[in-house]
Amino acid sequence: MGLGETEFVEIGTGTVLTGLIKKIRDEAVPLVIEKSITENIAERPEAENGLKEVKVLKTANSKGSERESRKSLQIEDAMKEASCTADLKEKETRVEQIKDNVESLVEIVPQSLGSSEFKKAYNLKYGYLAGGMFGGVSSGEMVVKMGKAGMMGFLGTGGLELLKIEEAVRFIQKQLAEGQAYGLNLPYNPSEPEREERVVDLCLALNVRVIEASAFLTVTPSLVKYHAKGLKRDKAGKIICTNRIIAKVSRPEVAEVLLSPAPERIINKLFSENKITAEEAGLLKEVPVVDDICVEADSAGHAERGAACALMPVMAKSRDEIMEKFRYRNKISVGCSGGIGSPEAAAAAFMLGADFILTGSINQCTAEASTSDAVKDLLQKMNVCDTEYVPSEYLFEMGAKIQVAKRGVFFPARANKLYTLYCQYNSLDEIDEKTRKHIQEKYFKRSFEKVFDEIKLNLSEREIERAESNPKHKMSLVFKWYFDYCTKLALSGKESDKVNYKIPCSPALGAFNHWIKGTELENWRNRHVDDIAKKLIVETAVLLNQRYYSLRGAS
Repeated sequence: MGLGETEFVEIGTGTVLTGLIKKIRDEAVPLVIEKSITENIAERPEAENGLKEVKVLKTANSKGSERESRKSLQIEDAMKEASCTADLKEKETRVEQIKDNVESLVEIVPQSLGSSEFKKAYNLKYGYLAGGMFGGVSSGEMVVKMGKAGMMGFLGTGGLELLKIEEAVRFIQKQLAEGQAYGLNLPYNPSEPEREERVVDLCLALNVRVIEASAFLTVTPSLVKYHAKGLKRDKAGKIICTNRIIAKVSRPEVAEVLLSPAPERIINKLFSENKITAEEAGLLKEVPVVDDICVEADSAGHAERGAACALMPVMAKSRDEIMEKFRYRNKISVGCSGGIGSPEAAAAAFMLGADFILTGSINQCTAEASTSDAVKDLLQKMNVCDTEYVPSEYLFEMGAKIQVAKRGVFFPARANKLYTLYCQYNSLDEIDEKTRKHIQEKYFKRSFEKVFDEIKLNLSEREIERAESNPKHKMSLVFKWYFDYCTKLALSGKESDKVNYKIPCSPALGAFNHWIKGTELENWRNRHVDDIAKKLIVETAVLLNQRYYSLRGAS
């Protein structure tokens, strides 16, 4: 108003701002600004001086050239200093001393990032993992690429039939050499504990030595059994864990449960059912449920919008306290995942003390990702703000959230609408007719009855009876069918129903797209999971060196 603007139009619903403007007119006098802020700043003497201090920093032509130049300059300075000395022998000695000092400066290399103990335990060259993705998106090809590059990838098993999982594992084992790392992702699914046990039994039968446990909120018998079958003592009495579990966690209290020994009731139950031996039951009391944890910050998974900078110190401290409490002899590593799509993010994770990093969303937009070209075309254009939180399919009734892409699709809005209806009503019949019709025609493309008929094909008689006697449970099953339906649409790339694509994704991919914009990696067809992993870890090391030398120079 002080600048002469007197007319204001309120856009959207309500009249709150219109009332506020009226009140301001009635009660206040416009603030008259004689000169603009920029004009006032321009007149300050220090502004001109500040402009003179601005310098353009040129990027080094090749990696490490800045570091090498710094060393050369320091050696040159040493020689100049030594030239002032009369004695030739003393000159040479002085130069050699300076050279040694320069060479001994901290130099971070990609292989040095992360914990050496963690890398040794999993036989890795780099402290870098590629997490599992639902529906086999993290494919066998992706896992093989990572293993051959000295890293580790996890096969995504969520939503896959056991036969498909077995085929993928056998493919991985055939392609990788002895000792090259790989693992299998196991998502928490409290509504189908039988499936979880079948997947674990398959891992034991195929000698899969590493499991990535995702979104577990508690200890399950399957996890305990898998770990037990890989426990033994060496000659020195130390417990060796051949079946290792890395758990992705986003809450300190969950981490505490998983890092404690397995509950007695679960151990006793497994022993009474002859699923573990007496020796294995005894060893379970001396080790944590999982071997290592990966702190899951704001990611596409069940991360609860956590911030790595807040979670990592808390988790690391909790780990230390638990190790001391139970006197574990094997160190528990703490990794970091969520939001890692650029060297800056990876560097931050390592500076927070991460023993390793784990990426997810950036791997979904690669040639090896087992999803449709249509999905990759959408993901390639993503920005950091093109995601939305929606209910989790696995933990729908609990209200847990995951993150998905919202650019060019309606799925996020529709998924949240379904969850709102689930909270509001006790059955499908209670929903008003207009809303029911809209959901069946626009969302499902079929009636609720036909959806339930499809669901029954994969349910036991007991589950069918439960759904038919409990309308709320039936509504949950019908709504969760939509999530599975939308996942299949995305994986198949059905163009006619693109608006319903469900694409798990975090802002990390938007950051990655910005980072590689203008390079050959801008096109997803040129992105290979091992290449982008190496590029990310190498550039992270370069960045940390630059930051170190910058801070050292400033001090």
